[in-house]
Amino acid sequence: MSHSDAERSQLQERLLEAEQDERRRIALFLHDGPVQNLSGIALMLDAAVHSIEDGQLDQALGVIRSVLERQRETIRELRDLSFSLEPVVLRDQGFVPAMKALADQVGTSHEVRIDLDVGHAEELGQNTQAAVYTIVRECLDHSIRRGTTRIFVGMDATGDGGTEIVVTDDGAGERRRRIYEAIEERVRQLLGTLAIESGPGTTVRVLLPAHATRR
Repeated sequence: MSHSDAERSQLQERLLEAEQDERRRIALFLHDGPVQNLSGIALMLDAAVHSIEDGQLDQALGVIRSVLERQRETIRELRDLSFSLEPVVLRDQGFVPAMKALADQVGTSHEVRIDLDVGHAEELGQNTQAAVYTIVRECLDHSIRRGTTRIFVGMDATGDGGTEIVVTDDGAGERRRRIYEAIEERVRQLLGTLAIESGPGTTVRVLLPAHATRR
């Protein structure tokens, strides 16, 4: 096997591992979130039916109200999952509107201010845009977990025609490199490099070469 064939084989193996990790993450999310909620909703509706049959209408009404709130929560979780997997706005309107929608969603849910300067992304290829969107989304998730109140996402061209992506937050500094292994793997798939700068706050810096951004 030639050197190039070996590299291609390793890349394919990493891609399969990344896809399998993503499937596990989705399965775990569905099991621990929506599936559990739906099971709880079924039990609560059974209880409401029994209360109605026993003439305890006020108790049944209270249970039904709780069911409606849990159902709305489940719908939100499934909508968020769908948005994360393939946001319709990214496909239909482009990267910048999709990133603004993501920033609004994350910012509102977690009371975090997210500033964007990502206009350069419109010059990237469609596949690269989708990959970069996922990388930024995962960086935002990491920032939120560290008690962040403000995040900046920037993107610009480098001097050699490549692209630099920067995600900076004011949360607790993150020194555990392994936390970013999944993100680093996605960056490698784009033939790029990842750097983490910590304290105070954390900055994630991604550099993509010019030839890898046109796909």
